[in-house]
Amino acid sequence: MYSSPTLSRYIGRQFVLWFGLLLLMLLGIIVLLDVVELLRRAASKPNISFGMVVEMALLKLPEIGQQIFPFVILFAAMFTFWRLTRSHELVVARAVGISAWQFLMPVLLAAALIGVFKVTVINPLGAVFVARYEQMENRYLKMRSSTLDVSNTGLWLRQGGEDGRQFFIHADAVQPQTFELTKVVVFEFDAAMEYLARIDAPRASLLSGQWELRDAVINRPRDDPERAASYVISTELDRATIEESFAAPETISFWALPRFIATLESTGFPAARHRLHYQSLLAQPLLFCSMVLFAAAFSLRLPRRGGTMLMVAGGVVTGFVLFVMSDVIKTFGMSETIPVPMAAWMPTGISLLLGIAALLHLEDG
Repeated sequence: MYSSPTLSRYIGRQFVLWFGLLLLMLLGIIVLLDVVELLRRAASKPNISFGMVVEMALLKLPEIGQQIFPFVILFAAMFTFWRLTRSHELVVARAVGISAWQFLMPVLLAAALIGVFKVTVINPLGAVFVARYEQMENRYLKMRSSTLDVSNTGLWLRQGGEDGRQFFIHADAVQPQTFELTKVVVFEFDAAMEYLARIDAPRASLLSGQWELRDAVINRPRDDPERAASYVISTELDRATIEESFAAPETISFWALPRFIATLESTGFPAARHRLHYQSLLAQPLLFCSMVLFAAAFSLRLPRRGGTMLMVAGGVVTGFVLFVMSDVIKTFGMSETIPVPMAAWMPTGISLLLGIAALLHLEDG
């Protein structure tokens, strides 16, 4: 039988309402916990105020909020179906010939639209906030003075040196196995950011506590160029620190990720983590739909089988299992043990198939 548009709008509106309320409640709790944690970390840092702590907690909120979206979808759908079933509204709908799949459609559509909105709008905005949070964290909590950037023109690295000197290092490419920079240009400035020298070298290697530039040409103001077989710049960086300094996938907009991935790969650095993040974002609307199917399987028959606690426990266990499964599979994807697209889409595909199977068993089996 044809499902009434009025009924579909009513069910969809109920789901969106409970999704919004639950999301706001959880975000409020997360902000409070983040403020407490940041206050603990800032206790020994004299240069950070309470206002800055609150600002950092709010800037970090979009990142954590995006991580809890699947669980909010799951519990909002469970509560929506539980409430409609307890009030016998779905019983009446079934009595007039509307199947479970028909009154599930508005919730599935709403979940998919929330997923699209989250990926295309919330993610780009959240990336800006998270990038700002990481800048503040590095400056005020971690006390880092080195940053790394990769662009279409190659790799840019800034690091502090002795007596407050600053070095800006540019390289066209990086050999990932040996971490050797090619076509290197170094700009040296003093503590007052006055230009001191430019060093050009075809190659540079990161050794223990130093950069070694081979066949270097040093150009200083008002001096003739000076050649050196080896020119050394002291550094506190190591390979792991530099690779960790790359922009995390969460700090890059969904729309900018493909270009950034291409830049990383052309520069010589691995981009598996960023490709996995991008594919996972593409899969999220379907993941949200699978959460709705699981919620329906737990809550549609609640009056006959009883037990609100059983419904809540089932949702918690389902969310935990899916989270662990997704984390394990993504670990294999980041190490490229399995193909990145498979690692990104497998949790969603498994969840969707299990949700459909569970609902078919309960409703039609």
